[in-house]
Amino acid sequence: MLKAKQRDKDTDYLFLSAMLRAREARMLTADKAQRMIDAPSFDEAAKLAAECDYPDMTGMNAAGVEQALADRRAEVFAELASLCAKKEIVDVFRIKYDYHNAKVLVKAEGAGTDGEHILSSAGRIPPQELREAYLTDTYTCIPDRLAEALTKAKDLLARSGNPQMADFAADRAYFAELLELAEALGSDFLLRYVRLLIDTANLRAAVRTLRMGKDVDFLRLALISGGGVGTERVAAAASSGDTLAQLYTATVLEPAANLAAEAIGGSMTAFEKACDNAVTEFLRGAKIKSFGPEPVIAYIAALESEITSVRMILTGLLAGINRETLRERLRETYA
Repeated sequence: MLKAKQRDKDTDYLFLSAMLRAREARMLTADKAQRMIDAPSFDEAAKLAAECDYPDMTGMNAAGVEQALADRRAEVFAELASLCAKKEIVDVFRIKYDYHNAKVLVKAEGAGTDGEHILSSAGRIPPQELREAYLTDTYTCIPDRLAEALTKAKDLLARSGNPQMADFAADRAYFAELLELAEALGSDFLLRYVRLLIDTANLRAAVRTLRMGKDVDFLRLALISGGGVGTERVAAAASSGDTLAQLYTATVLEPAANLAAEAIGGSMTAFEKACDNAVTEFLRGAKIKSFGPEPVIAYIAALESEITSVRMILTGLLAGINRETLRERLRETYA
């Protein structure tokens, strides 16, 4: 683990920033995403994705698309980790997949199934290594917080029989480690990004709790500490319902919060889209920096969002989903 606030010089990122700025010019734009959706065939849409540095996915099925996109992510992560002044900046994005794998392992054991096919290779820990550590209760090569999360989630599932409780425990550990790493790296932009992710997760948790008709005690189990809006403020606002939107006034989450009431009583599509768009809007603030950690952080985060959009379009076309439905689900692009 890094010591707290070990700041790099922005010039340490001069070459990498310039390289990623050049790549941004080839990222998925709103216009190209629309053209993919309107393409006359899946193969034509896949060719448009290839123009954005994705592998040739023509002729693939949904499983092939998933694998190609996973490989693309893994390649970029590995490349940037080797070029970054601190590889831990890339770890900020890898951590999510370690905790995804942790949740898969715990729930698969609880259900008596094998979740190996949905383990991700994008984390810091190879999935088979994590699986072996979990099955043998040998965590010497696993980060302490991740090991603790696995143990706690497994215990919660065994005692409660409720996979959601195990998920809550893993999510709290994930965001705690993420926040700790962001603070140690000493980047204000990164720290604000992580806090926004926590605020977004908490806003979503409040809306989903109210949709399910659960009480505020249940919500408190789902809320994450460390965001810009305190968990008790979110819990109090959710219990009164009509004040939830007011918590996020004058923040990038204001448009999403204004859709909360609609999402509680109806479709979640517009609300979920607005939550993701808020994060993209924040990332655009990195465009004013010519070099430094900000362009690197923004590029990786934007790539994650782009991969989600490419997957949604291509697998949607394969599944025969209506193009207007795909258009409604499409998030804003960073480029």
